[in-house]
Amino acid sequence: MAERRWRLGFRGRVLGSFVLVVAAATLGGLVLQRAVLLDRLDRKVTASLQQERDELEALASGRNPSTGNPFFGDVRAIFETFLSRNFPVADEAYFTFVEGMTYRASGAPGDLGNGQQLFERWATRNVGEWGRLSTEAGPVRYLAVPLTFEGRTHGVFVVANFVERERNEIESHVRVSAIVAAIVLLMATGLAWLVAGRLLRPIRHLTEAAEAISDADLSRRIPVDGDDEIARLARRFNEMLDRLSSSFAAQRAFVDDAGHELRTPITIVRGHLELMGDDPDEQRDTISLVTEELDRMARIVDGLLLLAKAEHPDFIKLAPVEVADLTSDLLAKARALGTRDWRLDGYGIGVVLLDRQRVTQAVLNLARNAVEHTSDGATIGLGSSVVADRVRFWLRDTGPGVDERDRDQIFERFARGRGGRRRSDGAGLGLAIVRSVAEAHGGRVELESKAGHGATFTLVLPAALSGDFDSDPDADFDDVVGRVEADTL
Repeated sequence: MAERRWRLGFRGRVLGSFVLVVAAATLGGLVLQRAVLLDRLDRKVTASLQQERDELEALASGRNPSTGNPFFGDVRAIFETFLSRNFPVADEAYFTFVEGMTYRASGAPGDLGNGQQLFERWATRNVGEWGRLSTEAGPVRYLAVPLTFEGRTHGVFVVANFVERERNEIESHVRVSAIVAAIVLLMATGLAWLVAGRLLRPIRHLTEAAEAISDADLSRRIPVDGDDEIARLARRFNEMLDRLSSSFAAQRAFVDDAGHELRTPITIVRGHLELMGDDPDEQRDTISLVTEELDRMARIVDGLLLLAKAEHPDFIKLAPVEVADLTSDLLAKARALGTRDWRLDGYGIGVVLLDRQRVTQAVLNLARNAVEHTSDGATIGLGSSVVADRVRFWLRDTGPGVDERDRDQIFERFARGRGGRRRSDGAGLGLAIVRSVAEAHGGRVELESKAGHGATFTLVLPAALSGDFDSDPDADFDDVVGRVEADTL
């Protein structure tokens, strides 16, 4: 019901505004149209009256066609000649007065009302007069023209125009226009209602999705069609849901992983503390075991926090890094992880853009993984290369290798391989961190291994390069080895 009210309310407001604007514009247009037509009619009538006056005056100043002599104030002859030549058009009438008396009328289409008083006034006019009358036949426009000879008025000519018929035609035209406009407005309103519903459908879907979404279900998405503003809004909303879904998934994964992995060390710590007696040697052993479990818990938390940060856009901070120097630093730091036969397989030359700290974390996790799967004195090789637009850091060992069935799952959180031996009680987050660092750079992790013949993990990252490069591992090799040995002393 709430949704229905929303649809009618918003849709109705939009449509109401549209109808109000169109209706106001239409009404204004009709009023303006009527005013223009009435003004045009008024100008037409005025021009017609003036034309009759001009023709009469021109005739009076000329000659009598019957005698060929000037009229000399013979208004009867003037009127007879004028009326014989000019016939009133529709809705027009002529009235003539001679020496104060009505002489002749022609074409009177309607009653002038109190005509006797009006005729008496017109018959005695000494000056011209424009006027308007309201009669039973409608409004009348008239013009009275006195004919003067030697300073004395001998007659008066009046032309009257009954404008009611033409005004009715204008009113009828405006009414028809209003009816047509109303019909068009109703049709446009219905069409606009349907179009508005179609245009607002994505917003309705957006509202339905927003109402249906909860932290337990973020799978709802809005269907998007087109590329207008509403379609772009729907796309942004879907993208926001994708980000929220990823954030909630990362949050749930963090909580689930933390709860699952921390439960065991917490149980061990609690059990040993509850059973710890008063014997100093027993207390010392218990404290050592508890400290070890707490350290493992700290490593688990640190690893989970690092994986959670990998979902953030600021997880990687790119900066120019000298590949050879980074390789020597990585080998120097890896040596401290265990007594192995550490070897430099090669190094890349050049400056690339990457996050030095994150790459160091990833490679050292690979080194720690190799140490855990090998014995003292085993060979572990570390190297790098720069080829085209890729920089590679690899770590190879001579351990038991990775079982074919474990190749995909070992990069998952808390995953452990089937074969080989584990020399530590790590939480299984190292390779997951390696993959997160690689993917955050836009790269990947490659694995080459045969069960029983060791493994080679390669961090492949895209590199924005600068300068000239030489990937030959023998070039200046002694100089790099010298720097590595100096760093590890």
